[in-house]
Amino acid sequence: MANRIKVLLTKPTHDAHDRGARYLARKFRDAGFEVVFTNFLVAEEIIATALQEDVDVIGVSSSAGGHMPVFEELMSGLAAASVDDVLVIGGGIIPDVDARVLAGLGVPAVFGPGASAESAVEFIKEHVRQRSAV
Repeated sequence: MANRIKVLLTKPTHDAHDRGARYLARKFRDAGFEVVFTNFLVAEEIIATALQEDVDVIGVSSSAGGHMPVFEELMSGLAAASVDDVLVIGGGIIPDVDARVLAGLGVPAVFGPGASAESAVEFIKEHVRQRSAV
């Protein structure tokens, strides 16, 4: 890919536990990604930011619960805006049962405690490459 992968990392609503997301932002930058980091956005604002920044990936980090409505609104809002070329992933403290539901909504990966930054980098590289080839 000639262009750098651009990632929007966001902490939705009032989830101030952002240490992991900030660490991941650094690792993504070290991997050559362009990173936009935001805090305290609702789904509508995440979508607007993703469109304005023309991102390839939206990474939603949740460590304080309340993530399911955010993801549901985000995925339905992206569909309503006909945005089908942006990879959406999750991270933080998201239970496995919720991760399975998110997969059904179109969120193919959730990187929780113990997941390496490198695994997220590789996942993004592979999946953005696949989407770009379509």
